[in-house]
Amino acid sequence: MSNLGRSVSTLALTVLIALVLGHFAPVTARQTGTIKDGWLVMKVHSEFVNEDVLDGSNIDVDVKGGVVTLQGTVPSAAARARALELAKKNDGVKSVVDQLKIAPARAGNMEGKADRAGEKAERAGEKAGDKTASATRNTGRGVDDGWIKSKIYAQYMADWNTVLDDSDIDIDVARGMVTLTGTVKSREAKTKAVAIAKATDGVKRVRDSLKVAATR
Repeated sequence: MSNLGRSVSTLALTVLIALVLGHFAPVTARQTGTIKDGWLVMKVHSEFVNEDVLDGSNIDVDVKGGVVTLQGTVPSAAARARALELAKKNDGVKSVVDQLKIAPARAGNMEGKADRAGEKAERAGEKAGDKTASATRNTGRGVDDGWIKSKIYAQYMADWNTVLDDSDIDIDVARGMVTLTGTVKSREAKTKAVAIAKATDGVKRVRDSLKVAATR
């Protein structure tokens, strides 16, 4: 075979391999457009949980068509910048609308957070062997209403591919009192969502206003 023939054969083989690999290569969620707004809400909140600079923040995340809107309060300009950075980096996010306000934590809120931190330390002693529970206590962010909200969403994300997929849950937290509104796909999902919220550090009570979406 001539050098030209071998070159053509090599090129053809290279193209064939590329086509095969391209056919079987994993396709990202961004490429398929399967990233859902409800999942993005959970994912963005999960980014906030262990960020020390967001200590004292209380952020609401709203997503429509991949456009993320951040509302609520942060304690500093650095916290605002970090929250926006964390939101923008997620697959499926088209843009981020900043409606955050800088509002340093009030004295009353700090006292309440200190009380909850003391309660959490006591529970840590009781659960010394529980590595999962202690993991969240290694960060500088305190257990306040904003942390509770983000933590619950982060835990929901872990169950997204099982019972909580297609859920659209809104979480409101006031002084450790959690209110769940929105829709879930089944009674099993409703039970799971409530149980996760109740088991989260700092939660005093959970009000369940979730609705089971009608099947099509």
